[in-house]
Amino acid sequence: MTAEHRPARRMARAERRAQIVDAATRAFARGGYAATNLEDVAVEAGVTRVILYRHFDSKADLYRAVLDRARTRLLDAVGADDFDETSIPALVRAAAENPEGFRLLFRHAAREPEFRDLIDSFNEGSAEVTHRNLSMVLPDGPWTRWAARLLPTMTLEAVIAWLDAGQPDPDQAADRIGRAVHGVIEAAGGGAQAGS
Repeated sequence: MTAEHRPARRMARAERRAQIVDAATRAFARGGYAATNLEDVAVEAGVTRVILYRHFDSKADLYRAVLDRARTRLLDAVGADDFDETSIPALVRAAAENPEGFRLLFRHAAREPEFRDLIDSFNEGSAEVTHRNLSMVLPDGPWTRWAARLLPTMTLEAVIAWLDAGQPDPDQAADRIGRAVHGVIEAAGGGAQAGS
C-alpha cells in the first residue's frame, strides 16, 4: 500500500482533545471568545464540527477547557502556595511558552462575565499568598493589604505588556519586573527598605 492510499491514523481521544484545545487557544487568542465560532476552531484544528462536538458540548465548554489548561500550566510552573525569588522568572517563562493562553486567561477571560470566575478565584488566591508573604517583611495594615492586592495584578500586567512589546530582553525581563515589585513593597513599607 502506498503512502497516499494508507488510511489516516486515528488519534487517541486524549491526543485529539489536546489538538483541539491547542487550536482553540490560537483561534480564541486571535479573535476573542465572542468573535470566534466553532467553525473557526474546526478549521484551525483541521477537523470537522462533528469531531469538536465529540469532545466538547459547546463553545463555552471548549473555551473553559482552554482557560483551565492555561491556568493549570501556569500553576504548575509558578506554584500556588508560596511566592519566592523563583516565582517571577517562572511566570515570565510560562508566559513566553504559551503567550496565547496567558493572554486569554488574563486579558480576554477577565472581560467575559461567563468566565470571570476563573480570574476572580485566581486573583483572590494570589492576593492571599502575597499577603502571607508580605506579612513576613511588613507590618500588617492597610498598606500591606494594598500591596497584596496590587502586586499580583501589576505583575500579570507587566508580563502581558512584555509579551505585547515583543518579549524584549527575555533574560532580563524577570529582573526588571522584580524591581517594579520591590518598588511596590518599598512603597507599602513607607519607603523603608523591606526585606527581599
